[in-house]
Amino acid sequence: MKMTFRWYGPSDPIPLTYIREIPGVSGVVTAIYDLPVGSAWDACRIAALKQQVNDAGLAFEVIESVPVHEDIKLGLASRDFYIENYAKTILALGEAGVKCICYNFMPVFDWLRTDLAAPLPDGSTSLRYDHEALLSLDPHHLHLPGWDESYTPAELEKLLAAYAGMSHERLFDNLIYFLKGILPACRKAGVNMAIHPDDPPWDMFGLPRIITGRASYEKLFAACPELENGITFCTGSLGASPDNDLVALAADFAPRIHFAHLRQIVRQGSLSFAEAGHLTSCGSLDIYGVVKALVTHGFDGYVRPDHGRAIWGERGKPGYGLYDRALGAAYLNGLFEAVEKDLRA
Repeated sequence: MKMTFRWYGPSDPIPLTYIREIPGVSGVVTAIYDLPVGSAWDACRIAALKQQVNDAGLAFEVIESVPVHEDIKLGLASRDFYIENYAKTILALGEAGVKCICYNFMPVFDWLRTDLAAPLPDGSTSLRYDHEALLSLDPHHLHLPGWDESYTPAELEKLLAAYAGMSHERLFDNLIYFLKGILPACRKAGVNMAIHPDDPPWDMFGLPRIITGRASYEKLFAACPELENGITFCTGSLGASPDNDLVALAADFAPRIHFAHLRQIVRQGSLSFAEAGHLTSCGSLDIYGVVKALVTHGFDGYVRPDHGRAIWGERGKPGYGLYDRALGAAYLNGLFEAVEKDLRA
């Protein structure tokens, strides 16, 4: 296992020197954030970012993410151009030593939350998803925390119209077309693709979501059995659905888990939840059980603490402050150490 930490590049208020001081963290998970979606990443830009990370004493082996252009998800004729650019980016990242790319295939909307600073009983705040509140929103006139500036109203309207009538099966077919187009580059570059589950893992605003749990993973690997085709095991995203048995999923899919996002949530009804401290005792998910299943079944990939609370007066990027994620990294390192020693005993 390699413990990593999400870093949003030079504009991130958390300096690399602080991340280097977190015990057990060996590398950062980052990306180039100012390039247009669908463009091929420039090798010089990649090299400069790698140098900055390496100069801080950290590894540059995981990218999160190289976004997938909407034309690929829609299956438009232009998708071949964007898939070719994606393959070029994979080759350039492989040359720079990157081993894993985390990505998602969610149409239009990435993660969705209704509150970025929901109060918790301990006085901290966290990200929260209220399903009833989301259902009351009009996607054509959307005002949602974290998404108000993602698209102009005209852009959003155009995208929603383009997806009208998109079925789960057609979207899945478009994902497989994309994977078959890039997997030769992955094999050549030594790069694993790790798809992130949909967050939350159910349909949103009439848009299909297709990476939601066991059945979708089995279907994905049946269609593309190459080992480079793997998953990002996100406990918070998968755990939002009570239908997902995280411990069983971690055990059964450990060989295909290239990257693990480990975080905690508190379920508040069947489809609502708030994020919490990473400890198993802090929420609804058995983080210890997940770690034990991963280690027992041979997981040897990358891990990072995921969304953290806002604690100790920190005011940073919602979910991505320093303090609580550093606590999460320490907790997770302790779990992995204990489980690994128990197995060797």
